[in-house]
Amino acid sequence: MSTIQANNSKITVYVVSCWIFAAFGGLMFGYDIGISGGVSGMDDFLIKFFPNVYERKLHAKENNYCKYDDQLLQLFTSSLYLSALVSSFFASKACSALGRRPTIFMASLFFIAGAVISAASEHRWMLIVGRILFGVGVGFGNETVPLFLTEVAPIQLRGAVNIMFQLFVTIGIFIANLVNYATSNMHPNGWRVSLGLAAVPALMLLVGCFVITDTPASLIERGKDEQGKAALKKVRGVDDVEVEFKEIVAACEQAKAVKHPFRNLMKSASIPPLVIAIFLQVFQQFTGINAIMFYAPVLFQTMGFKSDGALLSAVITGLVNVGSTFVSIYAVDKVGRRKLLLQACCQMLISQLAIGIILSFSLKETGTLDRTLATIVVILVCTYVMSFAWSWGPLGWLIPSETFPMETRTAGFAFAVSTNMLFTSIIAQAFLTMLCKMQANIFFFFSGWIVVMGLFVVFLVPETKGVPIDGMVDVWKSHPVWKRCFKNE
Repeated sequence: MSTIQANNSKITVYVVSCWIFAAFGGLMFGYDIGISGGVSGMDDFLIKFFPNVYERKLHAKENNYCKYDDQLLQLFTSSLYLSALVSSFFASKACSALGRRPTIFMASLFFIAGAVISAASEHRWMLIVGRILFGVGVGFGNETVPLFLTEVAPIQLRGAVNIMFQLFVTIGIFIANLVNYATSNMHPNGWRVSLGLAAVPALMLLVGCFVITDTPASLIERGKDEQGKAALKKVRGVDDVEVEFKEIVAACEQAKAVKHPFRNLMKSASIPPLVIAIFLQVFQQFTGINAIMFYAPVLFQTMGFKSDGALLSAVITGLVNVGSTFVSIYAVDKVGRRKLLLQACCQMLISQLAIGIILSFSLKETGTLDRTLATIVVILVCTYVMSFAWSWGPLGWLIPSETFPMETRTAGFAFAVSTNMLFTSIIAQAFLTMLCKMQANIFFFFSGWIVVMGLFVVFLVPETKGVPIDGMVDVWKSHPVWKRCFKNE
């Protein structure tokens, strides 16, 4: 068994297998993001569940920006995220009371149930029930997997290991785009195959639950010190874990004194990580990324690509998304979090403005873009996706998972997950209507948010690279803005 020596830890085959199996929670989430837009554009799916949208799509002189504007169609996508929002708070309780591994196990079961009901749907209500079950699976998975990865990772690799969650999200999106491309010509049940295959990553996660250990912090937090120490030895690959074990025990003792973690989040010392966790999730959605990823096939059809060409273009952006996430895995623990976030703001801003300008001048309500301009827009979408994938995508999950102390970690991260799901559902529900009403100006809308995000990072987000999770309070105390929250200590 080959190992890589790292500060009192070894990267063994078992350790890596724990990371990979847990990261399948990200694959579930990504697959669903990618599958929704493709299924929403399939004629067989629209004829069965949304015939009004299908009729509008057939009109000879259709409005490019409005042909998919339908609140019920958008509810098909957004209902999952509203369900995930509510379930993330229950997942937080399960995470603390039962442990990380059982909560991940529950996530996979809910997701499998959602896949089965969605694929078997004969009525619109069945479709929505399937989406809600998907949402509970996503809520439980997204609450637990990033925390699991952060808690089992050695400090010098914490960023890279946590970003495996986002890497698997991007792989899930890419696989979903390939599946949609393959099933778009499988009439009349291609959409059933697309939705049913969501069970595959959930089954992998289910199998993984029998391989992975619960995190040492979770076991010790629940009074299982000896099991926690044994788990720590397994995930570090060495027997000499006494120093880290004592640090975790001390953090857990402090956590046990807190009886109401959600109430504790309202204390001044909890404000810095809570504000950053919530706003990173808000901004992650207002980059416009999920608008593009949900509806990439629809968006490219709007620009004049035929249905197959639109799905192929979405596959290209999915591939860029996966490749660019590897950049983040390499750079996050070397370059740091802040530099990646700020560089991406510049690149995303330029890409969004350029797309908006091209569409404003060249894509009218009817007709299409000429092939050259359409190709340029696809390239610009790729440069935009590229910068998001090595910054706001992975770091939106990494930073909240590493900045809360043990006593408020699951509660604080629940706020991050629920905020993400709330704003994801808002964008999912509103994007096609916004595209109809604002037309190309929607890209200027997202550009304005990117400027706000950049300023937020400059003034309020400290660098957390290489800082122990339970030593994060020192970062806040030395920050020019956040130190005010600690002046009474």
